[in-house]
Amino acid sequence: MAISAQDVKKLRDMTGSGMMDCKKALAEADGDFDKAIEVLRKRGEKVAAKRGDRDANEGAVIAKISDDKTYGIIIRLSSETDFVSKNDDFVAFAHKIADVALAGKPADLNALMALPMEGDLTIQDKVTEMVGKINEKINVTAYEQLSAPLVAEYIHMGNRAGVLVGLSASSDAAYDAGRSVAMQAAAMKPIALDKENIDQATQDKEIDIAKELARQEGKPEAMLDKIAMGRLNKFFKEKTLVNQQFVKDNKKTVKQFVAEVEKGLEVTDFKHVELV
Repeated sequence: MAISAQDVKKLRDMTGSGMMDCKKALAEADGDFDKAIEVLRKRGEKVAAKRGDRDANEGAVIAKISDDKTYGIIIRLSSETDFVSKNDDFVAFAHKIADVALAGKPADLNALMALPMEGDLTIQDKVTEMVGKINEKINVTAYEQLSAPLVAEYIHMGNRAGVLVGLSASSDAAYDAGRSVAMQAAAMKPIALDKENIDQATQDKEIDIAKELARQEGKPEAMLDKIAMGRLNKFFKEKTLVNQQFVKDNKKTVKQFVAEVEKGLEVTDFKHVELV
């Protein structure tokens, strides 16, 4: 049957797919829009299966917080190329997924992908549609959430990283401080909140490395334990958020900076997601 340009445009507006893809889908579906949408979705599934082994190291990281600033989420929507990741439609799609996550508060990534996003369609369904539209591997590859008396958010470097910071009390000053700490986390990439949050296996590994370096430097065997502990403490200062030097004033730590903003104010947790 003849497919009108008006029908092609209508399907394009409904799905965001290319004009030629829409025309072919309508022709295959004999002009039935619901069937044409299904054709496009199946095309996305085929593309996803074909490109499943491709690397998807580009994309967009989105961090959002609730209106009362007590809950936040981060999602990472990955793509194969930076050309796609910088596309306005792709970034807008990432924001839509983040909005659904913020409202739905799913427990984990699998639960997130199963949330409804548009009618009967889940986030996974919409991702599959986007794969067919863009013709490269796309998927939600990270999801984090954080609850606290106050949560501050930060998106770094054109959606290449997102951070949430939890604080022990809520105020405008605390939120501004939280944003500064979130920027710190994005720039300095701590691996834990404090040394108590670094697992023993990681500490043991750092001690072994420090001892081996000391041996190579010719230090006496009897001094290795003391040297290793000194280097471990340096590791804690460099790799734990609250003990890092505050980038905006390196005469104080992050913990000291926050405490000076409001008496008793503390950083309680943080989440950091970046492109890999």
